[in-house]
Amino acid sequence: MPKIIMLGIVAAMGMGLTGASAQQATMTFFVTSVGPGKGADLGGLDGADRHCQTLATAAGASGKTWRAYLSTQAADGKPAVNARDRIGKGPWVNVKGWVIAKDVAELHSDANRLTKQTALTEKGEVNNGRGDTPNRHDILTGSQPDGTAFPPGEDRTCKNWTSSTQGIAMLGHSDRQGLDDTAAAKSWNSSHPSRGPDGGCSQADLRSTGGDGLLYCFAAD
Repeated sequence: MPKIIMLGIVAAMGMGLTGASAQQATMTFFVTSVGPGKGADLGGLDGADRHCQTLATAAGASGKTWRAYLSTQAADGKPAVNARDRIGKGPWVNVKGWVIAKDVAELHSDANRLTKQTALTEKGEVNNGRGDTPNRHDILTGSQPDGTAFPPGEDRTCKNWTSSTQGIAMLGHSDRQGLDDTAAAKSWNSSHPSRGPDGGCSQADLRSTGGDGLLYCFAAD
């Protein structure tokens, strides 16, 4: 990949780390290799963050504050939360040291470097995308293209990530591929709402359109 800045690997080697240990120590972004297993019921933002933290720690990237890239909508007297405001300032690098984006503005622009080859799991694996079996490119975000929450009203977050039976979830495509060449089909964070036999929030619903309850995780510090 041209002009990818290997900041993570260079920094880690400067600390005397090499190979897998260097990659794990400097990783600040990943796609979860597994979801919590309850569809879009993540236990709210706290549960989603905990899932990111657990996977990151198991992969050797402890010592960071990990946040799930998720928005919540205003409800029950509580204000909305924007995914873009939860993830720190960047830059973010994957487990291979490839820079995903230098800051929040670049992440939410056409200049970000998210592709199937760079949106790796915490284990350094390529997440299955369109054309693979099973397809797992649908990532839970609940967000608009600019990383902000949807207005109150029609649910886009499965009851703010607390339900596997009510609502729907906005999804992004980790491989930036869809049924056509529209901006939505290629969007990493706001491609289409979930749907399925149970309505949109169960594990079966998410799998029916090419997902598995996966998340984007970012180191916020």
